[in-house]
Amino acid sequence: MPVSDKFRTGTGRMVLMHPPLIVLVGPTATGKSALAVSLARELIGRGKPAEVVNADSMLVYRGMDIGTAKPSEAERGGVPHHLIDILEVAETASVADFQARARGEVIADLRDRGVIPILVGGSALYTRAITDAFEFPGSDAVLRAGLEAELERVGVEELYARLTVLAPESAARIDPGNGRRIVRALEIRALTGGHQAVLPDWTYELDGVHQVGLDLDRNELDSRIDARVEE
Repeated sequence: MPVSDKFRTGTGRMVLMHPPLIVLVGPTATGKSALAVSLARELIGRGKPAEVVNADSMLVYRGMDIGTAKPSEAERGGVPHHLIDILEVAETASVADFQARARGEVIADLRDRGVIPILVGGSALYTRAITDAFEFPGSDAVLRAGLEAELERVGVEELYARLTVLAPESAARIDPGNGRRIVRALEIRALTGGHQAVLPDWTYELDGVHQVGLDLDRNELDSRIDARVEE
């Protein structure tokens, strides 16, 4: 094993380190998926196993291949991909569940086996939930169902008005017409006595994160997106 894959302690003893977690982020159509496969194949060619981990909230659904620009088997280039096609379209995807799957079931397992995970982010919230110190309040199915029924009965305006009274700072950051977020905010308020509508600080929870942001000229990006839509 190369010395770069080890860590020398103060006593001179060599202990194994986890492989790094490589994270690729950037706007749609900047080429993140293709770069992830290219990078994985390059690492594999150098004797360092690597696999791709999806962080796009839409690629988790089976059957939603066209509208999500899901990479085909050919585009995956023989590189194992994780967290793609794991849910039916009728199932609800939550960020908290995705965080647990990505951290515990995939990334931790890959690193324990000496495989370099390459996390490809299409959803900033999902990517941050995986890499950052990001905790989610609990939920109550009965309470949530009651609030959703109330939303149907009295309308989004009345529930938003209630939120402005109970948690005015949160209400100011939520679209008054977004019933789903209003219901969730009221649920958290009832369970915890408070609700924070802003994202937490940018602090990595996982070690060894190497995050790269892809950028592209706006005109070129628009052309790529148009071409993707036509395709």
